[in-house]
Amino acid sequence: MNPSFSFDFTSKIAIVTGGGSGIGKEVAARLVKGGARVVIGGRDEAKLREAAAQIDPSGANVRFHAGDIALPATAAALVGLATEAFGGVDILINNAGIFRPKAFLDVTEAEYDGFLDTILKGKFFMAQAAAKAMLKRGGGAIVQTGSLWALQAIGATPSAAYSAANAGVHALTRNLAIELAPSNIRINTVAPGVVETPVYRTFMTEDEVSKTLPGFNAFHPLGRNGQPADVAEAMLFLASPHASWITGTVLPVDGGVMAGRHA
Repeated sequence: MNPSFSFDFTSKIAIVTGGGSGIGKEVAARLVKGGARVVIGGRDEAKLREAAAQIDPSGANVRFHAGDIALPATAAALVGLATEAFGGVDILINNAGIFRPKAFLDVTEAEYDGFLDTILKGKFFMAQAAAKAMLKRGGGAIVQTGSLWALQAIGATPSAAYSAANAGVHALTRNLAIELAPSNIRINTVAPGVVETPVYRTFMTEDEVSKTLPGFNAFHPLGRNGQPADVAEAMLFLASPHASWITGTVLPVDGGVMAGRHA
């Protein structure tokens, strides 16, 4: 991993949920490269430990905490670790989520609860815990991962519960923008299209992934699937002072899908 960067995050302290792989790991690496100190969170402690070692081999600028983001106690622990290790919270990359397409008529209550708990409840209470810490430092920036699927249904990947949860994340973005603006806390969300991350390996074999994902290249008007870096750069911009007059925005980062379709 050798991330480039164009944003200065010197003296900033960040929390990145879902930081053990994919988009979250990419953002965390670029934040550290830009001068930030970062706490990454996720469920898998071994994966987080490996990611932390790759992000910062010295160990000086990264910490990790394993836990279920659906539990508000996990959010509190991440904020506590950032405060204890580095002195507070300036940036939250509210990224943790799950994705598993399934036909609406087959979705169980447990599966529905899993999407809502991880994607919406997890982001809600993580943002709440981080915002309380940001108040002590005069403000901050929250950047969330939403989804193209919450903006537009995609028949090839039926995802009703996932999409409903992310629509809640998008609505949360607008509401918190208004509530937190007087406290100098900005919140924005990116809505990615198909991004090639390990999430697809949670419900497909490696062979299935290699055969399926290339078929989505043409789905995007720009002709290719996204990479973690594509989304990371947008998130870094929204987290940076360059976006100081932007809040409450849901930004599609989707290779042009929301613009329309090829003839």
